[in-house]
Amino acid sequence: MELYSQLKGLADKIEQLKDKIDTEESTKHAFTLPFINILGYDTFNPTEVVPEFTADLGLKKGEKVDYAIFQNNVPILIIECKNWKQNLDVHNSQLFRYFHVTKTRFALLTNGIQYRFYTDLEATNKMDEKPFLEFDITKLKESTVREIEKFHKSKFDISLIVDNASNLKYTREIKSLIDREITEPSQDFVKLFASKAYNGRLTAKVMEEFTEIVSKAFNQIISERVSDRLNSALNKEEEKQQAEDQIVEQPKTKVETTDEEIEAYQIVVAILRRKIGKDRIVHRDTQSYFGILLDDNNRKPICRLHLNGSTKYIGLFDQDKKENKVKIETIDDIYRYEKNLLNTLKLYDSE
Repeated sequence: MELYSQLKGLADKIEQLKDKIDTEESTKHAFTLPFINILGYDTFNPTEVVPEFTADLGLKKGEKVDYAIFQNNVPILIIECKNWKQNLDVHNSQLFRYFHVTKTRFALLTNGIQYRFYTDLEATNKMDEKPFLEFDITKLKESTVREIEKFHKSKFDISLIVDNASNLKYTREIKSLIDREITEPSQDFVKLFASKAYNGRLTAKVMEEFTEIVSKAFNQIISERVSDRLNSALNKEEEKQQAEDQIVEQPKTKVETTDEEIEAYQIVVAILRRKIGKDRIVHRDTQSYFGILLDDNNRKPICRLHLNGSTKYIGLFDQDKKENKVKIETIDDIYRYEKNLLNTLKLYDSE
């Protein structure tokens, strides 16, 4: 992935230079502006990237946000930058005020290493207190890069990002809560399990004992699941090797399922499983397309993916089961056709 390579290059540069960077201004030039460039925006074009963007607050004039990125003469992202040594927790209130007086739906608070993206999920034109996307550029995961890519100039789609932001934000919040409860279980969390496992009165002493028991139990479950996964993977690898040793070499098939096709299939599953179980969504790979079916039934095609050529397409089906091929740039564009896929599913389920 080109974007991942570019961000990794910037991260390596940051690790080399950060101890030589002392000011907020130098942080902007060495870390933040290169990040904006990687997103495809021309930092030398004042109609696209506006430094010191004016965001007047009522009677308080002359307030400026560090950068504003424009698209079609409208600000799409405002950026407030701090020195890389500063903790961002004490700075979001300033960005909160700027967000309220601009037309943008997105704001970024960064020190060049930590990045926090905000929007207005909870109240229109009022920046949420918590970011929907947060990452450390020196510790990037590929899943995070896919979210960053949505802000690239060539991919930017406000509705798509906002729709996805809610899922990202609350998933992140719940993961944080679960992690906190496993590490240091709260009284309510301990009581939830103690009241079902213990028949006596939940005295302070009993709750103290169960706090340790609950924490230990959850850590054991995690450890056992990791162990089971590893053993399962090792067993499958061993079975695969044994099968390969026994099979006489045969001509290679022309059908090869790619990682991209599997990832696209998982996106379709994520869209449809709100209505049906995952086991009902089956994929079949052919020489000409990658098909996704309901109940493994050729008469119930959900969609077809044409991903192996230079141009990618998704094949959608109408009520007469006629395929309509639509061009897509990346498999993330499948999310745009959520309604079409659900309508096709509804058509078959009503048969």
